[in-house]
Amino acid sequence: MKKEECFYLGKIVRKYSFKGELLAKLDTDEPEMYTNLESVFVDFNPNLVPFFIESSQLHKSTLLRFKLEDVDTEQDADDLIGAELYLPLDMLPKLDGDKFYFHEIIGYTAIDENFGEIGTIKNINDTTSQAIFEIERDGKEVLIPMIDDFIKKLDRDKKTILLQVPDGLIDLYL
Repeated sequence: MKKEECFYLGKIVRKYSFKGELLAKLDTDEPEMYTNLESVFVDFNPNLVPFFIESSQLHKSTLLRFKLEDVDTEQDADDLIGAELYLPLDMLPKLDGDKFYFHEIIGYTAIDENFGEIGTIKNINDTTSQAIFEIERDGKEVLIPMIDDFIKKLDRDKKTILLQVPDGLIDLYL
């Protein structure tokens, strides 16, 4: 399995017990959805390594406490601290309406209600405090903050996203 075929679930943050149990900080608003997993991919020594999960439960509502098969000692657990966890993309819950996953809209055409077609979404920059659409138009980059009020409609069939951005914002880049 390659990282491109997976989504980031979270990161192992520390040991829980001397029997190899671990705690992971999950990157989700609904951690309870991931308490009954059979397996997980661990980013370990530049590869995604599959591990079967023997048991798991929520710990203090935000962390996942789990026991991996063949991780039975503190030393085994120490080797995994800091490792990232991944799951296959097909395990993501389906979203409907105007909700979307960032990876899902790459390649969609962005259209503004007033301006018209802006261009193709090439990336979502979520490294800043506000996520940003990175849109390519005729070799130029247009950056639009990903604000709920700007997003009017998502059309999965036509692969378009309809936006309503403040007048002049798009013109700044062209």
